Amino acid sequence: MEEFSEPKHRVNQQLSCTNCGAILKFAPGTDAIACPYCGVHNKIEQKPKEVILEAIQEIDYLSFLKHNKGKGQKIEVATVKCPGCGAVSTLKPNVTSDECAFCGTSLILDKQSISSLIKPKALLPFFIDHKKAVDLFKKWLNSLWFAPNNLSRIARHTEALKGMYIPYWTYDSNTYSTYTGERGDNYTETETYTDSNGNRQTRAVIKTRWHYVSGSVYKNFDDVLVVASNSLPRSYAQALEPWDLEKLVPYDEQFLSGFQTEAYQIELEQGFEYAKGIMDGAIREAVRRKIGGDHQRIHSLNTEYDNITFKHILLPIWISSYKYNDKVYRFLVNARTGEVQGERPYSWIKITLAILAALAAIFAYLYFTGEIKF
Repeated sequence: MEEFSEPKHRVNQQLSCTNCGAILKFAPGTDAIACPYCGVHNKIEQKPKEVILEAIQEIDYLSFLKHNKGKGQKIEVATVKCPGCGAVSTLKPNVTSDECAFCGTSLILDKQSISSLIKPKALLPFFIDHKKAVDLFKKWLNSLWFAPNNLSRIARHTEALKGMYIPYWTYDSNTYSTYTGERGDNYTETETYTDSNGNRQTRAVIKTRWHYVSGSVYKNFDDVLVVASNSLPRSYAQALEPWDLEKLVPYDEQFLSGFQTEAYQIELEQGFEYAKGIMDGAIREAVRRKIGGDHQRIHSLNTEYDNITFKHILLPIWISSYKYNDKVYRFLVNARTGEVQGERPYSWIKITLAILAALAAIFAYLYFTGEIKF
């Protein structure tokens, strides 16, 4: 584990081509930044093993909060805040106009500010490129039932699909939990009853015998992943998992070139509260297994957290946002695995017509089979 102690520095994502002067962009699925005009590829230097190990090394959580918060290694980025959804993100170099990737609102570029943030330790580079992401986007749109007709036009506006690095926290922790509850064991009794014909019958009935239990469980957690963004529906972001975190690489701004990066909105302490919620579900499952029996009831659960560590990392997604009837819908692609998640509107006109068509078909069938007569 380590503590931040390096001075803050300014990110410069404007990497120029030595051949034509254009801005180089990271080429997904490769280890190079490329010029979109003259085709020059510059290989990103592979980091030494000790640098890679340092990049994925955990930082002591309590020590950081006590000694380093606000004083450790920082990164300064030029950010713009969306007036629509509040997302705080960076922009590509030399951009003069843009839309928010999260809600489609026009960004006010003259209101950029410099944000000082905890520097990410590592990231997963883009692997799925724009063309593949667009294909996945179109496939998803075409698979939607009862979608409004004008929704299909989004598929023709591929510039709406943006590459974003999303901020995440990861947490490790050892946990010790004490609990009280009840264990339920099933048993069978034979009961007598009178059936509908007035005859007396017997039958086996399963009942549950409950008794008080208490105990403790130990459980260790590694890389509990918490999205540090308020801009994405948390359930959709979680549904993009799993991520291949074993392939994290040290933070290098060359991987960011050509993409936008969202600044975290969930602070470190708040992120750990989310992590506790994720861990709580796994702890309760461990308690139920410890209680045993056929049924379990947990009355109280108290958990202590020890050896807490964290990392700040960036993970890549392709995102498209669109508005329909003044409501924002989002479509997400995990830019490592191709996993897709999306929100969608429904055309109630199409649904109504489908219901009417189904009713008409049923009516016609009953009429021709003689079930209905006039």
